[in-house]
Amino acid sequence: MQKKIYNLKKKSNQIRNQILKMIVSAGKGHIGGALSCTDIIVTLFYGGILRYDPLRPDWSERDRFILSKGHSCTALYSVLADLGYFQKSELSKYGTNGCMLGGHPDSGIPGVEADTGSLGHGLGIAAGLALSAKMDKSDFITVVLLGDGESCEGSVWEAAMFAARHSLRNVVAIVDNNGQCATDLLENCIKHSLKDKWKAFGWDVTVLNGHSFEEILAAFNDIHNRKSERPLAVIANTVKGKGISYMEGKIDWHHRVPKDEEIEIAKAELKLS
Repeated sequence: MQKKIYNLKKKSNQIRNQILKMIVSAGKGHIGGALSCTDIIVTLFYGGILRYDPLRPDWSERDRFILSKGHSCTALYSVLADLGYFQKSELSKYGTNGCMLGGHPDSGIPGVEADTGSLGHGLGIAAGLALSAKMDKSDFITVVLLGDGESCEGSVWEAAMFAARHSLRNVVAIVDNNGQCATDLLENCIKHSLKDKWKAFGWDVTVLNGHSFEEILAAFNDIHNRKSERPLAVIANTVKGKGISYMEGKIDWHHRVPKDEEIEIAKAELKLS
């Protein structure tokens, strides 16, 4: 297990370095939220949780992963390229005219299940896929990663009611709970307990440290064989801008590009982590 955790930490650091490189090169991108969810995405794809095959992106038995908070796409793109869904050279073209990798994911990109970034729709898509799997007696799971700010959208809760009503135990919603939205602390925008709210909507709920590979792995242990009939919500407490000290927990870094000395500091800190 310790070797596995070491490898996941090493991979997360690699992905964070790639996120920094892409956003600096493009001169745009949502770096704070991409860094906060990196450990979650890395654990899902490299921790033996999701079933997938980069050589067969449309494999019918694959698990589905939907990045509902699509503005954090640089984290997902970096992982997909590293796994071999497309050439790593595409990463250097991120955000340029005519490139494959735009500012939000779309289903034309190998490994991307759905067009996302218009916030509040990922869970609805995931619930539809989960219901389809249940009707077809397929055993794949659908995992959707949402933002905590995104969870203010009413469509999220419509989908949550739908999933509970249809006993979709094969869908998992992970909330990247970094405590911030685009321009403010989330607590200044809305007052609610995500744990209590998901429970009230008929979901099983797990709360964990979204930067602890051990806790994420434990939460998803045997995820394909859940006994509960309820869908599962995982509230992952994270730090926006995780890994770069001057970004961590700072509102400014929702959508901002490091420059000059900031770039060098970030590179040095990521190299040491």
